[in-house]
Amino acid sequence: MASGFVHWLKSPKAREYFFSTHFWGPVANWGLPLAALADLRKDEDVISGPMTTALAAYSMVFMRFAWKVQPRNYLLFACHATNTAAQLVQEGRFVNYWYLGGREKRLGPAGVIAQDAAIAAEKVKEKAAQAVKA
Repeated sequence: MASGFVHWLKSPKAREYFFSTHFWGPVANWGLPLAALADLRKDEDVISGPMTTALAAYSMVFMRFAWKVQPRNYLLFACHATNTAAQLVQEGRFVNYWYLGGREKRLGPAGVIAQDAAIAAEKVKEKAAQAVKA
């Protein structure tokens, strides 16, 4: 098995593959799942629900594309499968924190009130900045 792979690596077909977008596109795209995996360690209050949903949907669409394109692009498929899994875990963390009581458990009642006040103050600040621009 290993000798067959080494033989393939020396072939023109391998060079053709490694110098194609079929290889370099997915390699460049691995930044998305790597960033998503790194974000799994961040606090839940910084997760963007809409963006996480969009990234999961994007990766699901491109998983299908990688499977349907001929020849199949297994590297692209693996990249988007990893990103889909990571984004769905993030989505679960987001829903748990904001909608299923995770925030109350973590912060307590006083912390929730303080966080809500900080969010409201940030919204007021953003509206004031928009009014100045207009």
